[in-house]
Amino acid sequence: MLSDSSGTSVATPEDIMTSQGLVSFIDASPTPFHAVAESRRRLEAEGFSFMPETASWHVEPGGRYYTVRNDSSLIAFVVGKYSGELSFRIACAHVDSPALRIKQVKELTGPGSYVRLNVEEYGSLIERSWLDRPLSVAGRALVREDGRIRSRLVMLDREALIIPSVAIHLNRAVNDGVALNRQVDLCPLLAAGGGGRLADETPKGEASLDSLVAHKLGVDVEQLLACDLIVCNRQQPVVWGAGGEFISAPRLDDLQCAYALLEGFLAASDKCATLDGGVSVLCLLDHEEVGSRTMKGAQSTFVSDVLQRIAYRADPTPEGLQCALRRSFMVSSDNAHATHPNHPELSDEGNRVWLNGGIVIKENAQQRYATDALSRAFFSEICRRANVPVQHYANRSDITCGSTIGNMLASELGVLTVDVGAPQLAMHSAFETAGMLDTDYLTRAFAAYFAVTHTLEPDGSILFFA
Repeated sequence: MLSDSSGTSVATPEDIMTSQGLVSFIDASPTPFHAVAESRRRLEAEGFSFMPETASWHVEPGGRYYTVRNDSSLIAFVVGKYSGELSFRIACAHVDSPALRIKQVKELTGPGSYVRLNVEEYGSLIERSWLDRPLSVAGRALVREDGRIRSRLVMLDREALIIPSVAIHLNRAVNDGVALNRQVDLCPLLAAGGGGRLADETPKGEASLDSLVAHKLGVDVEQLLACDLIVCNRQQPVVWGAGGEFISAPRLDDLQCAYALLEGFLAASDKCATLDGGVSVLCLLDHEEVGSRTMKGAQSTFVSDVLQRIAYRADPTPEGLQCALRRSFMVSSDNAHATHPNHPELSDEGNRVWLNGGIVIKENAQQRYATDALSRAFFSEICRRANVPVQHYANRSDITCGSTIGNMLASELGVLTVDVGAPQLAMHSAFETAGMLDTDYLTRAFAAYFAVTHTLEPDGSILFFA
């Protein structure tokens, strides 16, 4: 980002290109299932081979591989040479975001001819941000086809829903901080009877969600066995500001980090394949927003299972994986709270971070983040080598800190870990805001991280090898 004659920051073509890539990734990823599908597409275009968890793996030096669990979590890795001591360079982000999940009994009829969707909150969202905006539906459907049950991605790809506010004339306290009732106030309106466009798009003229999903997939409603469907924000990402210095979009938490990780990983993949003893590992995981304690979340066996399979090929002894993990490093990447322009008092005076100010290293005394002095020094040196600015974040001591997957994975694996992210505003809103520069900062830092090997010495020092 440059400055014009008046001193206003103006986005460069490189900034715009990076943001366009992020915008495309967000548009293609209305749900974790879609984010994983888009990541698979990018990886396969770069020569990565799919390794199903249900089969034996034949991992070779220089190889590029990925695996997927339950369609919504993905791990990719590049194997270096086996001539050196095995270690892992791991980086993780999550691909889920706070949203409204549609229950299996999807519809509520009435009052009158209205048809509403039956939803529940997924994660902790800013509820009012979901009102009065165009919404749609996406996810996966399990379909009976050709004697099999097949998993199919679905995205209606059009405005189909809205959650209307109650008019101020009918609720004079609407601006007085009155809480919404999740069972009553957050039900999206799907139809109002009388046919119309929704009915026209279904074979039998039925304005139901199942009929819309079936029509989109080209199957009969009777073939739909089950669905994981999410209400998603249809508003397009926008670049804005006096100099085009901001980007606002749905799901920036945490698709901004997921996108930058994927870009940095792919940019460094050729170098990764030549490094002695090092394996570069990218983890894109589901269910962070609800605690990660699922079969595909950070507290599942997914990451450890993959690392064990890789380690066994290099060192099949019982201690091989444990030795490799003690030599390894992990970056957990999830966005951080930028200082709010109207409420700077909500940020700790000594640890305020700013949009377009660089990567944020996050820490917390209660260990909600995994950063300590050693991991902070490690990643700060990576950023220095990549010419990427670094900011430091800690909550006010009287405000409870959030958490992410870093401390969960660090405790499971015993790997030195740092928690980082991009600064953003309005976290967990249906439409969040970040800086134009920060996606590029993340990408460059991750590319530099994957492109070097390191040794953790017994005396606590760190030795880097280019």
